[in-house]
Amino acid sequence: MTSSTNTGPIRTERHDDVLVIISNNPPVNALGAAVRQGLEAAIKEGVNDDSITAMVIRCDGRTFFAGADITEFGKEIVEPGLPTVVDMIEASSKPVVAAIHGTALGGGCEVTLGCHYRVAVPSAKIGTPEVKLGLLPGAGGTQRIPRIAGVKLALEMTAKGDPISAKKALDAGLIDKIVGEDSLEADAIAFAREIATKRPLPRASEKTAQADPDAVAAFKKENARRFRNFDAPAANIACVEKAADGSGFEEGIAFERQEFMKLMMGVQSAAQRHIFFAERQAAKIDDVPADTKLREIKRVGVIGAGTMGGGISMNFLSAGIPVTIVEMQQDALDRGTGVVRKNYEATAAKGRIKPEQVEQAMGALKPTLDFADLAECDLIIEAVYETMEVKKEIFTKLDAIAKPGAILASNTSYLNIDEIAACTKRPEDVVGMHFFSPANVMKLLEVVRGEKTADDVLATVMALAKKIKKVAVVAGVTYGFIGNRMLMPRQVEATKLLLEGASPEQIDKVHVAFGMPMGPFQMSDLAGVDIGWHRDPSRIENIRDALAAENRWGQKTKAGFYDYDEKRTPSNSARVTEIIDDFRKKSGVTPREISDEEIVVRTLYTMVNEGALILEEGKAQRASDVDVVWIYGYGWPVYRGGPMFWAQSEGLAKVVAGLEKYGFPVAKSLKDAAASGGRLK
Repeated sequence: MTSSTNTGPIRTERHDDVLVIISNNPPVNALGAAVRQGLEAAIKEGVNDDSITAMVIRCDGRTFFAGADITEFGKEIVEPGLPTVVDMIEASSKPVVAAIHGTALGGGCEVTLGCHYRVAVPSAKIGTPEVKLGLLPGAGGTQRIPRIAGVKLALEMTAKGDPISAKKALDAGLIDKIVGEDSLEADAIAFAREIATKRPLPRASEKTAQADPDAVAAFKKENARRFRNFDAPAANIACVEKAADGSGFEEGIAFERQEFMKLMMGVQSAAQRHIFFAERQAAKIDDVPADTKLREIKRVGVIGAGTMGGGISMNFLSAGIPVTIVEMQQDALDRGTGVVRKNYEATAAKGRIKPEQVEQAMGALKPTLDFADLAECDLIIEAVYETMEVKKEIFTKLDAIAKPGAILASNTSYLNIDEIAACTKRPEDVVGMHFFSPANVMKLLEVVRGEKTADDVLATVMALAKKIKKVAVVAGVTYGFIGNRMLMPRQVEATKLLLEGASPEQIDKVHVAFGMPMGPFQMSDLAGVDIGWHRDPSRIENIRDALAAENRWGQKTKAGFYDYDEKRTPSNSARVTEIIDDFRKKSGVTPREISDEEIVVRTLYTMVNEGALILEEGKAQRASDVDVVWIYGYGWPVYRGGPMFWAQSEGLAKVVAGLEKYGFPVAKSLKDAAASGGRLK
């Protein structure tokens, strides 16, 4: 082998008659300008050298090209653009082989599609996840995949965006050969020599995609709910259909480019890209050094084996961290651990984990009735009843039992962490870890920083969140933290609107049309109308009390704000209409026509206003953190980018005007940003 040196992230190495083109652009070999320029120069080198018969493109590090350089989005593209590079690879007069390891994603996948042949290690994955950023593969991906692998797989890959395994890619013809996990380069060079003289070269652009209207119709129907209100999946589907309509590759590419630009300039992609960056930003703690030494967490204790405690335990067990779970009664302990097992077995039945992983996880769970067993834990999370008295009692006991340096966490969703910490002799070790239900599924974790929480405690919990696959956001001590504090004005105004003339259905419809998974009253019925109820049927102070007194506790009793059938399908309730009418009469309210616009202002603009107050008070680090909370904890539509991003795209002046119209006091920061044309920070 003789090596030719190149400056920048791309170098070439000659293995006799095969030129190997290598990218070294850590961490993920993103296809930035320098990489694209290097690829262009390297392909020209191979084409113009008579002693070279074939080329191989591979990457150093942990992965093949894992996508475009996202920092270039929205900026002027430095030539050559990726479509030019991919076309140039495909136009080469000498065969080019992609040697894939790790993940070939987005632009990386499109580079492989421009190559004439593709080989991959068994663990490799290939995919086009651009749809998750509100985009489509814009370097020919929507046109080449259907031509190589058919319309059905192209729809799956582009409109859903999930990567496929090397085996699936091989079966579909997207990969020509699976090679040795530890011999990728040698095997790719050997393969390149095998096909060096084969002609004509297989070029994806010269193939024909067969139209498959049945597959398209079935795909749209199957994913209708998932794609509802999103622009990008529809654009991806339209491009794949275009590839198979017989109009030719050039026309298909022009259509793809047009659809790509529409998405790139649209608000949905801007929102989805905002969340992509916001999620990464949320992991950073502004005033804690990045090199803070973390505490070692070898075993976690969980107090309470109910739905929340069991779900919390699963996060750690799935990450290979042993858990000691404590309950007061044997039957509650058995029931809780039984549910954990059942959840794991259900996941195994779907093929997502292996049966031995179920036993591995359950083997790492130590159920106990002895509180003293928590002494062996490095982190202890309390997940018991949401009352301050109970929490204080637990933390007083923990203070006496937990070993020095153990982190003591509360899963409270509203209560004051400082007050809880004050009943221990080690307030610096106390932190809030607010998991969302179901805790083994929901991605959000609000990490509540008390006044005395130590920096290393906060940093340890944030790092641990990543390990258990949670998106963590730092919150300050305030009633309801970030998410639930913003939820309160929404719920208060929704109830007032009921009294003034709106129906539960109208308010919920506005929220669902906006893109929320459910409206305020549907959410109440799902969570339980009786949550927080005082349990005295004779004390009826509001509509919720009246419903709870009649056993209308939501879906679990088949009656709440709606009536429910055996399948929990809701229908409007004549009885609820009567209850609301009674309250209107008692309050002397004459119902009036309520517009959808008023519902948006009073239930959504008020949330934005509360978010601005939270930022003013320093209870969230940044506006984008507020957005992350609502995307991952409450089902805010990702294509609207979270409440603070949405307010910005609505126009802050419009939000302020709406709030003032209905008599709400407006947060100073919101007013100032609207007046100056600035941003909420």
